[in-house]
Amino acid sequence: MHKWFLLLSIRQRVVLFLTLVLSLLIIIFGFLKGQGTQADTNLSVGVDLSIRQIAPELGVTGKALARELSLPLDVSKSKQLRELNVSPDELSHAAHHLLSHTDATAKYYVYVALVLIGFVYLTFLGRPDGAGVDQRKSWYPRLPYILVLIISVGIAGFYLGKSPNPMEGIVKVFKSMVGLYPDPLAKVMAFIFFLILAIIGNKLICGWACPFGALQELAYSVPMFRKFRRFKLPFVFTNTIRAGLLLLMLMLLFGVVGGREGFVVYHYINPFNLFDIHFEGITVLLAVIIFLIGSFFVYRPFCQLICPFGFVSWMVERLSISKVQIDKEKCVQCGACIKACPCDAARDRVYGRHLQADCFSCGRCLNTCPVDAIRYGCDFSMKSQLDRQPRG
Repeated sequence: MHKWFLLLSIRQRVVLFLTLVLSLLIIIFGFLKGQGTQADTNLSVGVDLSIRQIAPELGVTGKALARELSLPLDVSKSKQLRELNVSPDELSHAAHHLLSHTDATAKYYVYVALVLIGFVYLTFLGRPDGAGVDQRKSWYPRLPYILVLIISVGIAGFYLGKSPNPMEGIVKVFKSMVGLYPDPLAKVMAFIFFLILAIIGNKLICGWACPFGALQELAYSVPMFRKFRRFKLPFVFTNTIRAGLLLLMLMLLFGVVGGREGFVVYHYINPFNLFDIHFEGITVLLAVIIFLIGSFFVYRPFCQLICPFGFVSWMVERLSISKVQIDKEKCVQCGACIKACPCDAARDRVYGRHLQADCFSCGRCLNTCPVDAIRYGCDFSMKSQLDRQPRG
């Protein structure tokens, strides 16, 4: 880390300073703007009220409250909950869960700041201007990445709670389509926000800013388990499961399967509940335990196998402004980057496979190539075309 900093040019040090200052200002602005916008978690509601009266106070539709109370979506919204055989404890639990999904406004700004740091580090700072290929082992030190991950877990996770997060960003869009949220446009805009962050830098929102993704990354980074990590989950296997689970969720949510709208599969395996220290059922607790323990041995199991946003962001990776690029003219296919990559992403890019595994922009491959054929940035072919254009 020290050697890396000393090798940075004056230009890079200025960029580093400005990036850190701007990121801090973004976070501060987010917290100031978010003051007073949090939902009242001590909201007093009773079973002597109707769904129609309670739902607006919780910021959801009557259908959403009915689903949370395990009632049919078309149940009468004007009857008192007591008449619908809803107990005070059931109402309290439902209200608490719905309020936990209220977005912390400041969290959006934290996400922007962390993605900004990741983008600048990978694109401009990780490789010092004054370092040749013989000094590549000093490129892209892990400490800045680890620090960002810790901030994500601590601030975007445990301090600000589970919402918003990329997984909810896409799930809530579909839930609003069946009437579980009163403002579908707001949910679409939140999803677009996460998608833009994914496109700015290849899945930077997943790789650098998502708190549960960061927690898995930190677990995988513990060196004492390195000798047990000899197996990479095949991308065909992981993506098939991830896509199939999303399809199943949609069929259940819209009532194509089961004949009853509003059932959300991810509700029962949502690891983001960890950040509220609130587990709504044994399946959620088991999911958190399994994914966290699995992360010590397998790279990001939740991201690869479950996360619906991970699947959607994988589909738009080719649109990413900046990403890992391999210069095919220089590459000798020595396998150094493939060995360093914790999943199939580097292998698929080296061999030019059409369906390439997710790249989480972790940076592990960027200082391994002995012939300097790997960069993080815009497409090499585009760069070559620009270099060949006449100047003047």
